[in-house]
Amino acid sequence: MIAIITAIIENDSNNYSIFRGVFWHTIDQTSLYAEYPEEYFDTNHYGPFFSLIVAPFAILPRWTGLLLWHIALALSLYFAIKTSTLKNQQKVFVLLFCANELFTALDQSQFNVATATLIFLTFTFIEKEKDIWAALCIVAGTYVKLLGIVGFAFFFFSRHKTKLVIAIIAWSIIAFFLPMIISSPEYILGQYSEWYDSLADKNGLNQFAFYQNISVLGMVRKISGNPSYSDLWIIIPALMLFAIPYLRRDKYSCSSFRLMFLASTLMFVVLFSTSSESCSYIIPLVGVVLWYACVPWKRTRWDLALLIFVFVITSLSPTDIFPAYIRKHIIQPYALKAFPVMIVWLKLTYEMCTKSYR
Repeated sequence: MIAIITAIIENDSNNYSIFRGVFWHTIDQTSLYAEYPEEYFDTNHYGPFFSLIVAPFAILPRWTGLLLWHIALALSLYFAIKTSTLKNQQKVFVLLFCANELFTALDQSQFNVATATLIFLTFTFIEKEKDIWAALCIVAGTYVKLLGIVGFAFFFFSRHKTKLVIAIIAWSIIAFFLPMIISSPEYILGQYSEWYDSLADKNGLNQFAFYQNISVLGMVRKISGNPSYSDLWIIIPALMLFAIPYLRRDKYSCSSFRLMFLASTLMFVVLFSTSSESCSYIIPLVGVVLWYACVPWKRTRWDLALLIFVFVITSLSPTDIFPAYIRKHIIQPYALKAFPVMIVWLKLTYEMCTKSYR
């Protein structure tokens, strides 16, 4: 229902026009990263492989394709949660808690829903020893938007590491060459070079962009107003914090501990990326629910208060339910949508370093 409603509301979606253009520009062998003001504003920042993913929707009449695109995104996340190792009540909790954020993501026709799906499925497939499919999820997510590369975070939990590595290499080769079927080798090679340049330019533009860099990086930069430092001063310590729980190898056998790595990864990938937008938060909110619901101990009232804090500030702040003045003059200018999720991630990291999980 959410997919249908958002498709009706966003019947002239600019993002979908960009996505649709990726396929047709690949067919025409024109630049995927140039401006096409007669078709849409802004530019594409997805890889050439995305042309094949969007192809089934792009070849249909525009509104039909848009509707099916929204439905496919919503169903993909539902499928990832439904087929996961979570208990039934946990699955329902994830779907209900993230419903508003799903609406926000679909309202922009964004691929972020699929990114959450691919990360989630990578973890689930590794848990179920289906490493070939896990490898496909990693490769597909990486070749579309690079974020899928965080699927490597679950590498140590694989029981078939060699098989996983070989599958990743094989899928990577296939994904690299596959778009050449609908274009040409010379064209695709050139587009990969242009893709790198577009991502580098986009990263620079995102630094102080009002609707971009809604992350810990953006929050610190926008609050401080200081453009002169490198984000690595934040990213490197964050990576160290993310990695410390890997030292607890004796906890790898605990399913709840492994699930917390999924939760941490879903939050980390958005909290520490300059490309994070408001509609990106469907990804970390799934992680927040996992943090709250998938531990072998009873959560405290403070944990419940923190969960509510996330829902109010992170999920509701972009909506008309939230006071407009606070949203426009406090939350949005300083990227404070990231703040509650950051607190959860820090608490999760502390728990992963100290709790038993048995």
